[in-house]
Amino acid sequence: MKNPRDIILKPLVTEKSTAQMEEKKYSFVVDKKANKIQIKNAVEEIFDVKVRNVNTLSVKGKPRRMGVHRGYRPGWKKAIVTLTKESKAIEIFE
Repeated sequence: MKNPRDIILKPLVTEKSTAQMEEKKYSFVVDKKANKIQIKNAVEEIFDVKVRNVNTLSVKGKPRRMGVHRGYRPGWKKAIVTLTKESKAIEIFE
């Protein structure tokens, strides 16, 4: 089994994700090969909370170019984790 910190790479802090924190929904950048069960177990172990639901989506890399050279930014995977009502809030800004 992978280390939970290898699955959860970093929290995703945007305006939308900050607004969702009031509803106990937290966004994370996760490993591309991680599934929902692994993400749930990793969040529960790292932050000591109970997870109700996990939604995942793969974000495709955007096309970029530098002069005549063309390429793509790397793709990544995002997970939106919903906590149970009894769980305490996750302190991302410590």
